[in-house]
Amino acid sequence: MIRFNVPPYTGKELEYMKEAIANRKICGDGPFTKKCSEWIEQRFGTKKALLTTSGSTALDMAALLCDIRPGDEVILPSFTFSSTANSFVLAGAKLVFVDIRPDTMNIDENKIEEAITERTKVIAPVHYAGVACEMDKIMEIAHRYHLKVVEDAAQGVMSTYKGKALGTIGDFGCFSFHETKNYSMGEGGAILINDEDYIEKAEILREKGTNRSRFFRGQVDKYTWVDFGDSYLPSDLNAAYLWAQLEKADEINDNRLETWNAYYNAFLPLAERGLIELPHVPADCIHNAHMFYIKCRSLEERTRFISYMKQNDILCVFHYVPLHSAPAGEKFGRFNGVDRYTTSESDKLVRLPMYYNIDKEDLRKVINCTLNFFKA
Repeated sequence: MIRFNVPPYTGKELEYMKEAIANRKICGDGPFTKKCSEWIEQRFGTKKALLTTSGSTALDMAALLCDIRPGDEVILPSFTFSSTANSFVLAGAKLVFVDIRPDTMNIDENKIEEAITERTKVIAPVHYAGVACEMDKIMEIAHRYHLKVVEDAAQGVMSTYKGKALGTIGDFGCFSFHETKNYSMGEGGAILINDEDYIEKAEILREKGTNRSRFFRGQVDKYTWVDFGDSYLPSDLNAAYLWAQLEKADEINDNRLETWNAYYNAFLPLAERGLIELPHVPADCIHNAHMFYIKCRSLEERTRFISYMKQNDILCVFHYVPLHSAPAGEKFGRFNGVDRYTTSESDKLVRLPMYYNIDKEDLRKVINCTLNFFKA
């Protein structure tokens, strides 16, 4: 069976994990955690990067740092993973879903302003498939209405918008290093703090409400409980695994782009004949080949395609069921405006196997089976 995803592995992960054990520092904020954080800060130009236990907890931190109160509203797309919504629900917010653009599957920036009320506190754009949302328009709206922007860049590590790294444009950015992402630590993530005024507050929140980070920098002679917090620190063993991949970030990125381009070029004739739709990458965006998807002409055709590929030992998957139609979405939120594209486009989308160092023969088989299905 050709798997849908294989976690990235470069060859030095075990060596670095053994080194972390030898350091006798396997809890949070060890040497490898610091290496990864500094790499993110220097590579992407954020004020502060803090590794977290997951992309979800990075979002949890961002929601809490936005000082959301019960009754506040957060605007987000319905076509996203539950983590985006859960973090704001945890903070006490009401979710306001808006429609997506059919070309990028990202939040429709032109639908945001009409969803703003006096209770709106945050806009949470999700960069689907590592392709940026229209951030200039989103940031302009946010500044005009004095709103915070939390970028869910879980899929966007190494992607850019007009030369700026995703996650560094809004007030806060959130990465995921889950095993399905381009760079992995098994379970893990990072929050990017783009406003210096929030760095110390974020450190306290992440360190169980203590000023432990200041203590380790020698700024205080002892540390104590100073505010609400939780434990968002990943083990340095996880960070050691991630560091092996960050060292080869460009190599991994180039390899994934090669696979992505192979798919795109092979299926372009199908798109030109109107048999499928291919991913769209706007001119101002550089993507990271996080995923490759096609859109079939209907839900029924997608179901037949997934079944056909499985019969040929190839695992392909659909993606999100729109959150506003889920039981929790109905409980915690509402859809603003008309669902013109969210449901209909998600019903047609199917993801193909996509991972670092995919076997070339497997890639050819995926391409040939896809071509054969649509030719038939």
